[in-house]
Amino acid sequence: MRILTVGGGGREHAAVEALFRSGAEIYSVMKNANPGIVRRAKAYKLVDERQIDDICEFAIEHDIGYAFIGPEAPLEIGLVDALEHIGVQCAAPTKSAARIETSKAFMRWLVSKHNIEGNLIHAHFTNEEDTERYLKMLDREIVVKPVGLTGGKGVKIQGEHLNSHDETMAYVREILSGAGGSEGVIIEEKVEGEEFTQMIFVDGKHIAPMPLVQDHKRAYEGDNGPNTGGMGSYSDANHLLPFISEEVRKKALDILKNIVDAMSEEGCPYRGPMYGQFMLTKTGPKIIEINSRFGDPEAMNVLPILESDFLAIIRDMTAGKLRDDIKFKNLATVCKYVVPSGYGTKPDAGHEVCIDEDSIQKVGAEVFYANVDEIDGKLFTMTSRSVGVVGIGETIEEAEKICEAALKFVVGDSICIRHDIGTEEIIQKKIDRIKKLLS
Repeated sequence: MRILTVGGGGREHAAVEALFRSGAEIYSVMKNANPGIVRRAKAYKLVDERQIDDICEFAIEHDIGYAFIGPEAPLEIGLVDALEHIGVQCAAPTKSAARIETSKAFMRWLVSKHNIEGNLIHAHFTNEEDTERYLKMLDREIVVKPVGLTGGKGVKIQGEHLNSHDETMAYVREILSGAGGSEGVIIEEKVEGEEFTQMIFVDGKHIAPMPLVQDHKRAYEGDNGPNTGGMGSYSDANHLLPFISEEVRKKALDILKNIVDAMSEEGCPYRGPMYGQFMLTKTGPKIIEINSRFGDPEAMNVLPILESDFLAIIRDMTAGKLRDDIKFKNLATVCKYVVPSGYGTKPDAGHEVCIDEDSIQKVGAEVFYANVDEIDGKLFTMTSRSVGVVGIGETIEEAEKICEAALKFVVGDSICIRHDIGTEEIIQKKIDRIKKLLS
């Protein structure tokens, strides 16, 4: 079966590898020539993923039947709507359904209207005066977010990034006048706990869960520094996390199922992968955000251990016939991203990076290419995350050691890695934190 894949990052490379294992005939469009995707594709085109007309022409030219869209930006402008108009079935949400991610105001409104558990105290503003009046009334610490898309980098937390009223208002003004601010600013209560990711497959009505994953957004070791798109992530062999019980997971899945049901009731049924980011708090899991896609890097944790046929899952999502017995191997994974130095603030891009794939595979790991540029057979870093390396093992400890062994075969100047992701020390801190919080 011919399938169009859209996007050239690590998430999309992981999806392409899963589709390749399923026997799909792959046709790809992407901004950068991802070498991993290029080698699997029957044909590919380098184009901005928001160029809807060019992508539709490519789909018509190659008689595409199905499509998988990785990044959020083309979903926001209606790529799925355009592809479905020309007869391509998409395992991804329409523009209207993608609002669950592209508009934080819509997401909070939906959850509030349908009385779905896990919501946060929040307010949405489109002007500075009303925002400041609200902030002066509050007696709790808050989180400030643009309503629109910011690539996971737009969140600032009072007490961490914002240390005074003046700093908070300066960021509010920045949002209202800049990227992601056209729909305004969201003020949310700050909650304490541990974040976790529950991704699901959705066919408009039914859901099927993927293993839990914990992402690490902060740029520096010890969970310090600026927020990024994600420096790495890990999953456990039992598909839970060391600090998440089956009961907590069930509550998160119930929340996601209620969101899916609410979207159908609102006339914007959701199809495709959905990403629920939650915070486990003293009063249960709280919704931090809902994304209309696979997570990145979380896709690189779950797709390599997917036992079921990914192509069949895509077909079933588009047809409303999703099975509830999707299987993943009982293995742990640890993903660590190789990024250009300065990523998260001022990335130092344009440096060569050498990757010994054979040696990485021999130690039991996988490599997924992301934001790299291939020139005359050599790879060079760009401004975002370059390469994801995933260790796979019987335990998190084993997967982390495999990942570290594999990272020795990624060599380059001016690159950085968060080596603490998936280590016993940082995971134990999270376990202890939850025990203290829930006691």
